[in-house]
Formats: sequence, C-alpha cells, structure tokens
Amino acid sequence: MPQIILFNKPYDVLTQFTDQQGRRTLKDYIDVAGFYPAGRLDRDSEGLVILTDDGRLQQRISNPRHKLDKTYWVQVENIPEPQALQRLRDGINLKDGPTRPARVKCMDEPTALWERIPPIRHRALIPTCWIELTINEGRNRQVRRMTAAIGHPTLRLIRHAIGPWTLKGLSPGHWRQIDSDFTP
Repeated sequence: MPQIILFNKPYDVLTQFTDQQGRRTLKDYIDVAGFYPAGRLDRDSEGLVILTDDGRLQQRISNPRHKLDKTYWVQVENIPEPQALQRLRDGINLKDGPTRPARVKCMDEPTALWERIPPIRHRALIPTCWIELTINEGRNRQVRRMTAAIGHPTLRLIRHAIGPWTLKGLSPGHWRQIDSDFTP
C-alpha cells in the first residue's frame, strides 16, 4: 500500500530536498528516504505538503486534471465586499487565463494558529480579514494572484487541506506518515 507523509511546512522552507543556496528545504525536517512531494507550496506560504513513495499516487494528487480540492486559509488586506468574493466564485481572469470557480467565504482567524516567523507586516490603519478559499487547480502563486486581482493582497497563506487530508494535529515543521488507499 502506498505511504504518504503529511507535513506542515513552515514559512521560508522550499518544497524540495536540495538547494544550492543553502536555504531550508524538506531535508531539514523529513529524514525518510524514497518520498517525494506531490505538488509544491511557495517558500513564503505555510501549511500542508503531501509527500509519497508512489509515483502514480504523486501524479494523482498533484495533477490539476484530477481536480483535487486544495483549501487555503488566507489573511488578506482590508475587508472584501461580497462582490469581490463573488468574483472569486465566478473565476478570475489572470494573465495566464481564467481560473476555475473557487469556493470562498470569510472566516474567523483560525483557532490554534501558530505565530509566523517573521510576522506579517502590521499597519494599524489597515484592517485584515481571513478567508477560506478552495480551488482545484494549482498554478504558480495562484491564490496570491487571485486575491490581488480583487484588490485584497495576500498577507499570509496557509494551505489547510488537500483532498481528504488536513493539517489537523500537525504543528509547523512536524509530519506524520500514514497508509493511503486514496483514489481520486
């Protein structure tokens, strides 16, 4: 049975095992051979990364053709109006084409949220808001580009879930290995 690792990637960690520039990578946290990331998460984003020892499973998880949902907790600048959130639900036109419709809602700040190091910038006169955004594609920096397109730049981005797997019970930098009988 294929194995997967659920990893809560901290901020400023690359989703790869090597780096010629000496930056932190998965190797600094995961010491199990034969596992490879199923998709990527930007260095300045946090949250769930799935690794697997099975190439076919890796492809099923990461390939947008399978339309596996990815849910993000996004702290944005200012408070989005309902019309701005509806634009995300309808799909946003980005430079590389339109996005698929997203599911989005405003949310309270996530409970048991860990401190980000370094912290996000704080400006006393500009409020922030948390939204939960679910997409089923994975273009480069897509969530950040989508929130910027509606006038609400992303301040902090945490991937909470990929398909049936979530961050539940994982602190930043921690991981757990499980069996997978997943089929999309």
